[in-house]
Amino acid sequence: MIKFNDIKVGDLVRAEYEGKIWEGEVTHLNGDEKQVCVETEVQEFWFDIDHLQPIPINDETLSALGFSKESLPDGSVKYKKESFRLLLHKANDFSHFDMWYREDKRHHPDVHYIHQLQNHYLDMTKVHLTKEHV
Repeated sequence: MIKFNDIKVGDLVRAEYEGKIWEGEVTHLNGDEKQVCVETEVQEFWFDIDHLQPIPINDETLSALGFSKESLPDGSVKYKKESFRLLLHKANDFSHFDMWYREDKRHHPDVHYIHQLQNHYLDMTKVHLTKEHV
């Protein structure tokens, strides 16, 4: 489950309804009802917070967000999107990493899911991180 206060418009989440799970983008928030409107490939629909799941950070999800991957000689991996960087100290270990954008450096932030990365990215760059449109 995701905390309501952690969600921002534009965040990518998984939404569940009657056993089916869709990935989508948050389009509206209703703080009074603690509901989140998510646009999926089917339609836009309101979900209670307990029907939302976070999307884990991994190579595939970072690629979908437009990051390029660079494997370094010491076994670490750098993901790059313009001037923003993520550095994994060990390949495929997304549990601890560093991120930076220009002079703003964050060592081992508590980031495990895409919506958390999107919120840090927005805070650091002032631009929302969204999926690349092909």
